[in-house]
Amino acid sequence: MYARWDPVAEGAGARRESKRGAIRRFASTYGWRAYALPVLAVITVLVVVDAVKGGGDPDGIAAPGPGRLSQHDDRAGIIGAPPRGDGSFSADLAGGALPAGGAFAETGTGAWHPVPGTSAQVGAAQGHLFTYTVEVEDGVDTTALGGEDAVARMVEATLSNPKSWIHDPTFGFRRIDAGEPDFRVSLTSRQTTKTMCGFEIPIDSSCYNSDAGRVVLSDVRWVRGAPAFEGDIGSYRQYQINHEVGHAIGYHDHQPCESDGGLAPVMMQQTFGTRNSDIAALDPEGVVPMDGRKCRFNPWPYPRG
Repeated sequence: MYARWDPVAEGAGARRESKRGAIRRFASTYGWRAYALPVLAVITVLVVVDAVKGGGDPDGIAAPGPGRLSQHDDRAGIIGAPPRGDGSFSADLAGGALPAGGAFAETGTGAWHPVPGTSAQVGAAQGHLFTYTVEVEDGVDTTALGGEDAVARMVEATLSNPKSWIHDPTFGFRRIDAGEPDFRVSLTSRQTTKTMCGFEIPIDSSCYNSDAGRVVLSDVRWVRGAPAFEGDIGSYRQYQINHEVGHAIGYHDHQPCESDGGLAPVMMQQTFGTRNSDIAALDPEGVVPMDGRKCRFNPWPYPRG
């Protein structure tokens, strides 16, 4: 015969009651957070897992690629300039319009000076380590932009971001301030940009002049951005850098919007628009079709890093 009192069972019951009491006290103390915290923990784990797997676009649309790498040619002329224009374009083109904003340099001297500063190598550089300088045209006032160092820091930070070109282990970059670099990232006045980029169409833009080894960044666009881009000025400057440096490292061709509603390829001419038809209207003989597809602005070659 067993005794009615079972110390093991009673001990287990006491422990269960103690746990229930602890749970009640926790719920009483933290209220709704007692239930929300476990749910948030689960959501966090799912987000981390999705990021590690390289999850999909929120709309289920694949991220765009950077396009086709062209045959390397140190002297390929002007790359990335808008069409020269045939006199049939209106001066108030909607695509590529210039927004209101701060003052920019209309003219400069046509000579540049390097901004002092160097960096360590970023990127694996399995194919090529590109050296570059950051330069400002004489006559371009960067005071309102935080000074020349601020411009240089933006260039350096952009090219060292894992969403930029170093995502591809083929490439590496190192900033120098003396000697002969592979290319010169150059903030440039409006008129000198037009001369260096060789275009007549009444739209401010940037380009890569490979004969001069110069990535020409339009000071007009650096200051004002582009309403067609539909993003903030910081994102536009990142796009400006990545797009023109993309030309410098071999991505000579422009790209259209590939997926309606998706992110724009960084080698799309987003200064002129993120809708294919807007770009095609400016350059009917170009590679962008008049198909109405519209992308969302994107400053990065590899937006998921």
